[in-house]
Amino acid sequence: MAPQNHIHPADIFGLGRLGAEATVALTDLTEALHTTIVRAPMGMSIAGLVYDSIRGIAQLIGNGLNMSATMMHPLLPARQSSPERERVIAALNGVIGDYLVASHNPLAIPMQLRRDTQALELHNLAAAEQLPQASGKILVLVHGLCLADRHWQWQGHNHGTQLAVDLGYTPVYLNYNTGLHISTNGQAFAEQLDMLLRHWPVPVEELAIVAHSMGGLVTRSACSYGAAAGHEWLNQLRALVFLCTPHQGAPLEQIGNWVNVQLEANPYTAAFARVGKLRSAGITDLRYGNLRDEDWAMHDRFAHADDQRQPIPLPSGVRCYAIGATLGNAPDDVRDQLLGDGLVPLPSALGKHPKACYALDMPTEHQWVGYALNHLDVLARQDVYAQLRTWLSLR
Repeated sequence: MAPQNHIHPADIFGLGRLGAEATVALTDLTEALHTTIVRAPMGMSIAGLVYDSIRGIAQLIGNGLNMSATMMHPLLPARQSSPERERVIAALNGVIGDYLVASHNPLAIPMQLRRDTQALELHNLAAAEQLPQASGKILVLVHGLCLADRHWQWQGHNHGTQLAVDLGYTPVYLNYNTGLHISTNGQAFAEQLDMLLRHWPVPVEELAIVAHSMGGLVTRSACSYGAAAGHEWLNQLRALVFLCTPHQGAPLEQIGNWVNVQLEANPYTAAFARVGKLRSAGITDLRYGNLRDEDWAMHDRFAHADDQRQPIPLPSGVRCYAIGATLGNAPDDVRDQLLGDGLVPLPSALGKHPKACYALDMPTEHQWVGYALNHLDVLARQDVYAQLRTWLSLR
């Protein structure tokens, strides 16, 4: 087995490039502030030449690091990634993952279906070491924003591992860059599921998906794109369970968007609005819960606008369930209505919406609310697992 390491050689190049790019961005911000304060165009002034020189040096360093990484990467020894490294990289991808992809930074996470934190070779699933004792019951688990597949192991518990023991599922975990648009990840996930089921080493009896937070939106997006493409895996999908998924958006991104717009409206704070615009496409998609390209492609994702999503129903013929959580201790607790699980309000987690076209209309018996629970507690709490097991055992 390859040795574990918290820092890979490629990470040094990736972080170095980020540092150079951050220098350019900070220089742009400083120059904008300077220009606003003195109220004069920089042109070819001394200050303008200084700023241009700083940018030029930083870009030269970044380009040099990129060339070095390209030349040296094939020569670097393979190392198994440590849990600590993957968690940090996952958080970074959640915040600026779209930028990492656009700038060809090696820190960008590629989408993979994994088993025991190792990527599956989808064209060679018959290899015994990849899926030992695979059953015909496939369970795919999809993580949320700034997380990784390793986060399903939480406080000594893993829903996938336990469902394998109790219900005979073979768990597979999606690992993906949560900073990309939800629709981009949805399309890629649909393709991954198509390949997974076509190459599964034994006849497939059923497919179930358990998705946490943003992972539920990525899964709904995949179902929409999979249906449009005529993918066979949708015919095998029997159950879909959402854990604290912001079906109708997340207030923190809505507030962040409002603050960013206010900063941009004032000439003395407009430069700082650029900092807010560093947040990823995945995060801005959470404002209302965008699922398809059409929800964002024709709009400035940082502009203040009303909900412009295309209504996307739940996949037909699939048993869909929603678990919501609240910091409150009882249904009438004020925290129940105002805070939800700390990130996702209960109505959003349960798919409720005042406009009928957006409401998911899951039956009451397909909903469950956990009290005194936060957004991550649902990954480990035994009462959450008991509900999962009950729903997934139904036929």
